[in-house]
Amino acid sequence: MIKRLGVLTSGGDAPGMNAAIRAVVLMANAHNIDVVGFRHGFNGLFEDDCQTLLPQHVQHIIQHGGTLLKSARCKALQLPGGPAQAADALHRHQLDALVIIGGDGSFRGALAIAEHYRGQIIGVPGTIDNDVDGTDYTIGFATAIDTALDAIDKIRDTADAFERIFLVELMGRHSGYIALSAGIAAGAEQIICPEFVQLTADNLKTVLSPIRHAQLLRGKSSYIMVVAENSYPGGTTALAQALSDELGVECRACILGHIQRGGSPVGADRILATKLGAFAVEQLVAGAHLMMAGELNQQAVLYPLDKTGDRAKQIDPYLVRWQQLIASD
Repeated sequence: MIKRLGVLTSGGDAPGMNAAIRAVVLMANAHNIDVVGFRHGFNGLFEDDCQTLLPQHVQHIIQHGGTLLKSARCKALQLPGGPAQAADALHRHQLDALVIIGGDGSFRGALAIAEHYRGQIIGVPGTIDNDVDGTDYTIGFATAIDTALDAIDKIRDTADAFERIFLVELMGRHSGYIALSAGIAAGAEQIICPEFVQLTADNLKTVLSPIRHAQLLRGKSSYIMVVAENSYPGGTTALAQALSDELGVECRACILGHIQRGGSPVGADRILATKLGAFAVEQLVAGAHLMMAGELNQQAVLYPLDKTGDRAKQIDPYLVRWQQLIASD
């Protein structure tokens, strides 16, 4: 029987994390479970930095970006004896369960702690990258798309005014979910992400040919390329310079960076976070352990925590074919 549970947010922050914390606290309260929130991710376990969370503490936080509990990477967890020390902290606080809101890196930390922890652990997927297996969407992804789209739309205005080529770099170190979705929604002429092509200086023609084709058909005009980070050696700025050298026209790089993580979560993220946070507590009460609370086909589901980082999840193949078709037309 669960009487006390802990909750923390780990890794990169994502809009909607506060909504998930709120849902965890409110659902736990409905089951007469006390909640302890750890600050700064797993660091809170090592530094004993925590607080009791009551329903009044999570009032009016659903609309706020960031995370009430703060977030951080945790080097201590990776040191020899780190996972055991974290588990000892959970035992010391007499916690029967732990809810971890984060991405697959956070879940790897959870699995390490589980080897020494006597309680239950469940994950809630919170990352703008949407690269966690076992759920159609992760908390923060929808807001990141809207943020990126707003920026690209503004860049398009300038690109039109100067008839210039812009490369807009979006987050997504290992996947093109954000780049593909935002690029499609913005009507970008090209999208560059790991799933499309591993771009190098030797195969620049794969992106140069569509640009030259567009120039032949339309003459000088605006041209937007959405690029997932780390898609080219040296980054998007280096890619822009390489394209400028080849085309003989100015190409500008615009790197959105961490702006994609901020802002008030959109409705879809608030709803998803509420659903998954509440479901996580409900499933802990039912006995779930080493699982992630996800959503597949609008149904809340449990997915093995050790499978969430397998990268079996693929970006929409239809949208990939669509983008490749129009880029070459």
